[in-house]
Amino acid sequence: MSLFEITLSGLQQIPRGSFAVEGVKERQDLQQWLRINPVVLGENLLIIAVEFGSWEDSKRRIDLLALDEDGNLVIIELKRTEDGGHMDLQAIRYAAMISAMRFDDVVRTFEEYLKVYEPVAVDQAQVRIRQFLGTPDDEDVLISTVPRILLVSADFSLEITTTVLWLIDRGIDIRCIQIAPYKIGEKLLSEGSLTSYSI
Repeated sequence: MSLFEITLSGLQQIPRGSFAVEGVKERQDLQQWLRINPVVLGENLLIIAVEFGSWEDSKRRIDLLALDEDGNLVIIELKRTEDGGHMDLQAIRYAAMISAMRFDDVVRTFEEYLKVYEPVAVDQAQVRIRQFLGTPDDEDVLISTVPRILLVSADFSLEITTTVLWLIDRGIDIRCIQIAPYKIGEKLLSEGSLTSYSI
């Protein structure tokens, strides 16, 4: 996809930039922008953890962990690189590692998140999750055992897109979301698009 500036003389194509060249960091910038505005990813998501990794014998961390409105855990794996690195393999491992999470685990995870980002709301973790899911207090909340995966990068290698399409064909909900920077003067803009999606 291309981005154009509308000027008096017509449309001026804006060349795509690079997050690395613009000094955009993966964790300090991109991760925080998406944590605050997950709607950029094209759906309503409740972020419940940043750098999630509460498992034994592993130092791996999920960049962002979210819930969707259907009670699915959503792994959001970010890469600042131009090809996505090995994010597909990382995300599949993460999906397996969190597939056993239940509602109580999700509430505890969200409480830890709120302690950092909204300390005054820690005791509202369960209420907020129920409100987000539209689940009354007297009903059990079921969390899916098959997490969804969102891969977010400036671009994706053929290896990643081939893997993603193969997984989609086998019923795995995995998507590639391309977020690329553009610069006009001193303004840094971003264009995002879903490059492949689940069926």
